[in-house]
Amino acid sequence: MIRFSLKKKLYGAQGDFLLELEFEIEENEFIVVLGPSGSGKTTLLRMLAGLEKPEEGYIEVKGEVWYDSKRGINLPLQKRDVGFVFQDYALFPNMSLFENIAFGMKKKDPQRVMELLKLAGLKQLKDKKPSVLSGGQKQRVALLRALAREPKLLLLDEPLSALDPETAIILREEIKKFQRSFNIPTIMVSHSRQDALSLAGRVLLLSEGKIKSVGKPKDVLYSS
Repeated sequence: MIRFSLKKKLYGAQGDFLLELEFEIEENEFIVVLGPSGSGKTTLLRMLAGLEKPEEGYIEVKGEVWYDSKRGINLPLQKRDVGFVFQDYALFPNMSLFENIAFGMKKKDPQRVMELLKLAGLKQLKDKKPSVLSGGQKQRVALLRALAREPKLLLLDEPLSALDPETAIILREEIKKFQRSFNIPTIMVSHSRQDALSLAGRVLLLSEGKIKSVGKPKDVLYSS
């Protein structure tokens, strides 16, 4: 179980507003967060990861408190058991695919890295640098690096937005396969209804920092 209640003042194009979210995620659930630009989607991920500090609230992940404003608890990023896949991949250009994936592992395990590369069809490219990869291949490596940490929570910040539609279709299936294989609760930020319909167990629809609707993808998308 993952529980959070967070407040943070944000500065949007239409003026200041309060990001105020309270939510619970079940074991191994896949949540897709939708909403217009500036509604607080990425800020939510960054607060969960420890990249931004809320002004008030708490974050509890599988019984471990990551943040509690009343108790003065705020674990730094490196102490939060989280995997984060950024929109721009954030791969290390001077490292090989193998080294990129192994970088964040709690315990170095070369065999495990090779298993992940094989799973994603990238085994033959293990010694290549990210610069020679396609966008889809870079996104696979970023996802594998996050999974290699065996995190308690996986955060995906619009991982498919820069990909062509055909590649996005393939990557959606791979993300679904990985998430189910590793049984990691996942929160994915997206602008795409197709991402929600293909991946989400539940959809969280944000508007100006508030939860406008939450539920099964078709229930939320076809009523909004």
